[in-house]
Amino acid sequence: MKKQRKSPKARDKRSRQSAGAPSKGQTDQGRRNFLRLGRNIAIGAILVGGTGYVFASNHVNMRHEHDLTRVGNGRPTIVQIHDPQCSLCRSLQADARKALDMFEEEQLNYVVANIRTAKGKTFANRYGVPHVTLLLFDGKGDLQEVLQGQRGAYELRNHFQNLLDS
Repeated sequence: MKKQRKSPKARDKRSRQSAGAPSKGQTDQGRRNFLRLGRNIAIGAILVGGTGYVFASNHVNMRHEHDLTRVGNGRPTIVQIHDPQCSLCRSLQADARKALDMFEEEQLNYVVANIRTAKGKTFANRYGVPHVTLLLFDGKGDLQEVLQGQRGAYELRNHFQNLLDS
């Protein structure tokens, strides 16, 4: 059997149809692309918003932790004289935070005096202490104890408990 060839008129008819209004398949594809774009924009907005929230939260926590005016506010306060470039200071900070986690959140204040800032350096000079030091203040702001050097979390917990008991 011989194959029949389509006439040029049939081909022209098909090309005219595709040049006019979009077919159902083309409309569905356009809708899918639009919905996909909307989904991607929504995901992007959530990611950007979430990242912004995390950075803002960290910034607020850092400012609160470096607020030296909290000493003597009625709650016992631990102030770490800290150099962020010192590995011993970072280690002491980690141990102090572990020890503080053993207490309820509102029992003690924890403040960092960064000696790389003017306020932190002034605070350290006022008490005549170097970095890698913890200063323990009572609720009135009176210095109770000075802990110099590296300490473990459980030893720090005992000192912090003594501060609360005094």
